[in-house]
Amino acid sequence: MRQYPELLFPGRTQLDKSSVRIVEANEPIIDSINPLSWIKAARAIRKGGFDLVVIQWWNPFFGFSLGTIANIVGLTTKVPVCFMCHNVMPHESTIFDKILSRYAFLSTKRFIVHSDEDLRNLKHLKKGVEILKNVHPSYSIFSEYGLIEKPTARKRLGIEIDERLVLYFGIVRSYKGLQYLIEAMAGVVKEIDCRLLIVGEFYDDKEKYLRMIRDRGLEPYVSVVDAYVKNEDVALYFCSCDVVVLPYVSATQSGIIQIAFGFTKPVITTDVGGLPEVVTEGVTGFIVKSRSSEDLKRAIVRFFRKADKSGMEAEIRKRATAFEWDVAVENIEYYLRANIGDIAESTLKRNKAI
Repeated sequence: MRQYPELLFPGRTQLDKSSVRIVEANEPIIDSINPLSWIKAARAIRKGGFDLVVIQWWNPFFGFSLGTIANIVGLTTKVPVCFMCHNVMPHESTIFDKILSRYAFLSTKRFIVHSDEDLRNLKHLKKGVEILKNVHPSYSIFSEYGLIEKPTARKRLGIEIDERLVLYFGIVRSYKGLQYLIEAMAGVVKEIDCRLLIVGEFYDDKEKYLRMIRDRGLEPYVSVVDAYVKNEDVALYFCSCDVVVLPYVSATQSGIIQIAFGFTKPVITTDVGGLPEVVTEGVTGFIVKSRSSEDLKRAIVRFFRKADKSGMEAEIRKRATAFEWDVAVENIEYYLRANIGDIAESTLKRNKAI
């Protein structure tokens, strides 16, 4: 399946080159820019005898392809369609994104979202819909590939065992706020010895960030890994760090937080979108004001000087059940049972749509 045309893709490759791949049985029918494949997919759904169609939604670019499939199924069959929205709207949206999203959702009334902000965005975008919400489930699967002892992981990365290590993980784009973390580090290193490890492919201008690092004299304190991380290597970086810092300028939810929690790593992040719904202030991490390098600096210093790190890790383990996939599955099953007319009164009340 082709996702983005190469000319529109901001990264170096769309292919997962992991040796250990997360792949479920599938039939790759849909090509995002080939309308014939959309019709073929809709026909396959019509012939499949399905009780529910669940469409993953994360970017309005796919509005034409996924929307056409959803609308054909919704208008020509009795099979209900549910959109599972990882982001209702992109972080840097335009009027065209709204048009494409409205087209995609035209004949669909059932949705699952991962944050209150997405819930509000969806209600604003489309009226009279049924919305269920569950927090983004955990990505503990990466830790299941094999945990690495911190000394071993750090030796492989060339990092001293006694260094304080902050991890920024994920693609680099303006809305991720890396610039504020680099600025914060200029203040952090004046108070404590600390290293920042930036891991992720740059979709933004890499030189801009490297210049910030040079201009602030941070080269001895910052390491950059500009690459897409293979599944089997994710543990290497999370097992090495003490804390994960995600200085987002805007967000709805974050899969990176769930990866961090899968490795029982505390998270410092910002007060945007659904992030405060996941990170509990002072318990599983810290929440700071968005776009504030000074607040980030204070939180990082506070973490290393005063935080009960082992207590935070224990609390993350204790709360892991809140992020299990069971809740997401229950929401899908709710729509499935609603379609086949087998819903008990108690189930309706427990899963009442928002």
